[in-house]
Amino acid sequence: MGSHAVVLGGSMGGLLAARALVGHYERVTVLDRDSLPAGAEHRRGVPQGKHFHTVLLAGAEVLGRMFPGLVEEFVAEGVPRSNFTREATFVLNGHRMVRTDTGAQAIQLTRPMLEGTIRARVASYPGVKVVDGQEVVEPVFDGARVTGVRTSAGVVDADLVVDALGRGGRSRRWLAEWGFPVPVEDTIEIDTMYVSRLVRPKAPYRDKLVLVGPVPGRPNGFAFAAQEGGRWMVTVVGMAGDHPPTDEDAFLAFLRRSAPPDVFDAIATAEPLTPLRTHRFPASLRRRYEGLTRFPEGLLAFGDAVCSFNPIYGQGMTVAALEAEALRRCLRDGGERDLARRFFRAAAKIVDPVWQLNAGGDLALPEIPGHRPLVTRAVNRYVARLQRVAGHDPVVATAFVRTIGLLDPPSAMFAPRVLARVLLGGR
Repeated sequence: MGSHAVVLGGSMGGLLAARALVGHYERVTVLDRDSLPAGAEHRRGVPQGKHFHTVLLAGAEVLGRMFPGLVEEFVAEGVPRSNFTREATFVLNGHRMVRTDTGAQAIQLTRPMLEGTIRARVASYPGVKVVDGQEVVEPVFDGARVTGVRTSAGVVDADLVVDALGRGGRSRRWLAEWGFPVPVEDTIEIDTMYVSRLVRPKAPYRDKLVLVGPVPGRPNGFAFAAQEGGRWMVTVVGMAGDHPPTDEDAFLAFLRRSAPPDVFDAIATAEPLTPLRTHRFPASLRRRYEGLTRFPEGLLAFGDAVCSFNPIYGQGMTVAALEAEALRRCLRDGGERDLARRFFRAAAKIVDPVWQLNAGGDLALPEIPGHRPLVTRAVNRYVARLQRVAGHDPVVATAFVRTIGLLDPPSAMFAPRVLARVLLGGR
């Protein structure tokens, strides 16, 4: 067992990394620059927190393993748990997916409630301390090893420092400053903007989630999702510069472009509970740490610091949870020996298929700039056909939903029985 691990960043990625370290280090300290709220409140360091969040099918299962009883606790506190797609409407690539039981459920709650509850759980473990109000300056290097971190309050010694500072994670810059190779970066310029608010519908709505995705020629969509406390989140998204406005009438006019009439009416007549709030997301970002030949001992990059996905797919937190399980396995199987190399390779196996799936979805829109190799074009044609068949075939719909929910790998969409149904049913 190590003596002390320090996690930089107290957002979801940092909290999940800290949970993975419990039991492998005598002490775990989480550092964050914000003044962290005691409960379910918004904070400056999570600007995306006022928009739609969901814990995907795989994410709910991982959280249940990492924090026993957590999902049940959320449900007892009024958090909706939805069966995909029996209790949800998906309109993807212009096709409404058939209702079927995928065998898994997702939980839908506001980001402050999710993060606040998990932060309290993490802080309750012996040896864990969450410290707010401390700005991270840089790691402390001793040759090829990191021995701590310098903060606005001084130097904190550590056997392991985990950079969970989000997509702005500074490990790449730190490596360059200390003469280490830096990871290759892949980017997809998506120029996305969200406009969201919480509402209370005038009458009960039949589903717990409505999700309408963008299509070529209309790179926008929305989510209408039940949340805790009888509230609903409306998040309207526009990509490739096709951004939703914040003027009330113009916002509804923009929403009408993608919303089915009954959903539009439910949103337009709902009681607004918050102002319209915006969030910009310029590009998806992938840093390939697994390809480095040298990396300092005692340092890791984690979560969005490794890969920041297009948030329209809602997979970032679930990927971070899967990475946390991978980190725990690496520590269990080999301790700190060659930890960075082993973890980055394990994380790449989680990140790569999700990145490829999302990149294909982005590049299916002609409005998104980027190179489209032959394999990407072929896969996108197949996925478009699959989504059309999923409008009437429950086997195909289940395969697709379990894939985007990260329960099954993308290869599941090409399994023989799915492939046959897509080819025959798509005629």
